[in-house]
Amino acid sequence: MSGPGRTVWREVRRLAVLAGVLLAVLIGPPGGALGAMAQPTPPQDEFVPISELEPVEELPAAPLLIAAYIFVWLALLGYLWSIWRRLGSVERELQQLSRRDRSGGP
Repeated sequence: MSGPGRTVWREVRRLAVLAGVLLAVLIGPPGGALGAMAQPTPPQDEFVPISELEPVEELPAAPLLIAAYIFVWLALLGYLWSIWRRLGSVERELQQLSRRDRSGGP
């Protein structure tokens, strides 16, 4: 296989290796990033009202959700902006070629 197809497969292989390394780092050894987050709680013998439980550290979901939406929208807008720029350069090149063709020049 040669040409653009080979380049695409090389890029896919590179992304697969990168994803594998990232997964290995996150899951990795038992003391890894995900292993440290899951700490078992001792079982309860009887009912305990919620007002008597110890406070649990929680992350509010709203700021994380808003940050995720902002990231996705910025990525989408950046992608559309890059397409707009590339399309503009292609249109300019086509105009130059059509002018050359009309004038009979090389």
